[in-house]
Amino acid sequence: MWKKILMPYEQAVEELTGKFRQMVNQYERLGLYSPIERVEGRVKTLSSILEKCQKKGIEAEDAPEHIEDIAGIRLIVQFVEDIPRVVEIIRGRTDMEVLSEDDYVLGMKESGYRSYHIVVSYAVETILGPQRVQAEIQIRTMAMNFWATLEHSLQYKYEGNVPENIRLRLRGAADALLAMDSEMSSIRDEVMDAQRFFSEKANVVYDILNNIQSLYETENKEAMANIQNEFYELYKTADLPRLHEFNTKLDAIAARKKRQDLS
Repeated sequence: MWKKILMPYEQAVEELTGKFRQMVNQYERLGLYSPIERVEGRVKTLSSILEKCQKKGIEAEDAPEHIEDIAGIRLIVQFVEDIPRVVEIIRGRTDMEVLSEDDYVLGMKESGYRSYHIVVSYAVETILGPQRVQAEIQIRTMAMNFWATLEHSLQYKYEGNVPENIRLRLRGAADALLAMDSEMSSIRDEVMDAQRFFSEKANVVYDILNNIQSLYETENKEAMANIQNEFYELYKTADLPRLHEFNTKLDAIAARKKRQDLS
């Protein structure tokens, strides 16, 4: 029974993680800043589902109706400012319906837990027909995720009864990570500029190398040696405008060779 119940959740996690990862790839391919840094996903284990059913006082067969996070997606971001951007992206998608939201970023839990939770309804096409399942999407900074992962491990070790001294230290760590997130926000523009530069350089170098590879079929060895040497010198300088200019020159050479071949 449980294999059949969990199958659509497994499919939903696979599809949703794939879609969010593809979104990250598209940002990178277009040379744009991605508000999502990393994508993770999991389906609750049967033991975790049964344990949650016991805590909530519900029958196991009613778990799909009452447990919202059987399918879980975690979106890790770099900055707190990225969280509302990701929330808006999810709200605007047509392939999932937002059912509820909980903001534990502005309203941090007493324990120190911070995260933004969105429960969505998502349709999967299975061999048994279409089915809608619920999935919980958690959006966190890297600092929030680090704290939550450690806290979860301690909760598991102490079976939910974490000693008071450890709880106090966890809360202190949460406050320290909150300060770190705030500090990172203060240098966000500088970090984003550096990342945009790196991404743009990587893209133009990729285009240059593709051009050089294609020119090997038409240019003589001496000409190609000169092109390669010029590229290596430019690459060492990290001069982005000159790299773009060099790539434009290679595009012109390739276009001229193509016209000659057609004539």
